[in-house]
Amino acid sequence: MSTFLRVVGAALIGAILALALRQQGKELSLLLTVTVCCMVLAAAVTYLETVMDFARQLQSVGNLNGELMNTMLRAVGIGLIAEIAGLICTDSGSGALGKAIEILAAAAILWLGIPLMRALLELVEQVMGEV
Repeated sequence: MSTFLRVVGAALIGAILALALRQQGKELSLLLTVTVCCMVLAAAVTYLETVMDFARQLQSVGNLNGELMNTMLRAVGIGLIAEIAGLICTDSGSGALGKAIEILAAAAILWLGIPLMRALLELVEQVMGEV
């Protein structure tokens, strides 16, 4: 938990510095924001490693399809990365670009979900064939 609090504190300090630097030059402020976001994402990876280990354990205990589990985790990753990228674009004054990234993420997640939807369709067809 102390790592979390340290990273949040550093992010808040970075936000205050970025706000102060914005008056001098928007480019430097944006660079600081991107750097702090990368630092926060690196810290998040340490937490996500434990989640990944638990997901692998669930997969083995529950005899789950590994490909489907990977698809779900990729979708979460796409969503998180798109959220950060979209907010950075919005901060830099490109709100439309931020929204475009969110749309791209939604399309990519839907694309990733096609195998899941196909498996669900096959299951429905099997159940309907047995009725």
